[in-house]
Amino acid sequence: MSPSRRIAAADSVNEIATVRIELRGTDPLIWREVEVPTSITLKVLHDIIQSVMGWFDYHLWEFTIGKERYGLPMDEDWGTAPREEASKVRLRDVLNPRKTTIDYLYDFGDSWEHRLTVTGVRAGSPGTSYPRYIGGERNAPPEGCGGIPGFYEMLEALAEPGHPNHADVIVWADDYDPDAIDELPIKYALSRIANRRNSAKLRLAKKN
Repeated sequence: MSPSRRIAAADSVNEIATVRIELRGTDPLIWREVEVPTSITLKVLHDIIQSVMGWFDYHLWEFTIGKERYGLPMDEDWGTAPREEASKVRLRDVLNPRKTTIDYLYDFGDSWEHRLTVTGVRAGSPGTSYPRYIGGERNAPPEGCGGIPGFYEMLEALAEPGHPNHADVIVWADDYDPDAIDELPIKYALSRIANRRNSAKLRLAKKN
């Protein structure tokens, strides 16, 4: 690698963006905001979304940016459009100058549709580890509750002691609180991703 390309690579590692993640179809809106390096792959962006939304990565997923789809390589035809491999595409390669909108679908059965808005591409702050959790509102739905319709049916049953499914939903949902976000697991999961990134930065610095 030439010296100029090494410098460019090092600079891009320090570039970050703000990503707002909204779970579509929710009212009140369920959302999260994070700061992420633009050098991450779309696969790592998927990992970040899973962490901040409280999903468990049990299901298939894909990104749609413009007319292109990105996801996992698949050996079989799952009835979806062809996609590029998310682990081979970096976030910075799909960004527009001011704002980029990305659609993210998790679980092709329950169809949790997310809208990502990427803004504020800038240099990261020295000494700050990224990705970094900024904030959010309301707990994400439990896995396997039946998508948006099933989620709101579950909330109705939880809130209404006279509902015929109230007792069963109380047991199934355990201690689920729709208004609470447990930030500690989010920050812990993001710190692990940040540690992997910091290790990569050290390897890049040694090559320079």
